[in-house]
Amino acid sequence: MLAAAAALQAVRWARWKGYRTFADPLVLILHVGYMWVPIGLALLGFSLIGLVPRSAAIHALTAGAMATMILAVMTRASLGHTARELKANAATMVVYLLVTVGAVLRVTASLRLIDYNMGIEIAGLA
Repeated sequence: MLAAAAALQAVRWARWKGYRTFADPLVLILHVGYMWVPIGLALLGFSLIGLVPRSAAIHALTAGAMATMILAVMTRASLGHTARELKANAATMVVYLLVTVGAVLRVTASLRLIDYNMGIEIAGLA
C-alpha cells in the first residue's frame, strides 16, 4: 500500500510540472516540500520490509515534507498578510536552501550514506 501511495504521489507531483516554477522561489519551495511526500512514503514502505531504517522515512516526512511546507507557507503568508510583494528575498532563499540541505542530510545520515553523527550535526546546524 505504501509503495502504491508513493508511486501515485510521485505521479501527482510530476504532473504539477514544478520545474516551471524556478523563477518563483515562493512556489518552487512548495514543490520541493511536496517532493518529500512520495520519498517518505517509499522509504516507510521499504522500512517495513527491513530494507532501510524507519528513521529515514520519518526524517523525509518530517524534516523534509512538513518542515519545508510549513516554512514555505509561513514565508508566503507573512509577505501577503503584511501587504508586501510576494517575492522571496535572498535571506528567504537561503532559509529554503538550508531547510532542504538539513532534510537531505538527515535522510542520508539515517540511510548511513554518510557518517550518521556528522550528518545529523550538520543537518541541525543547517
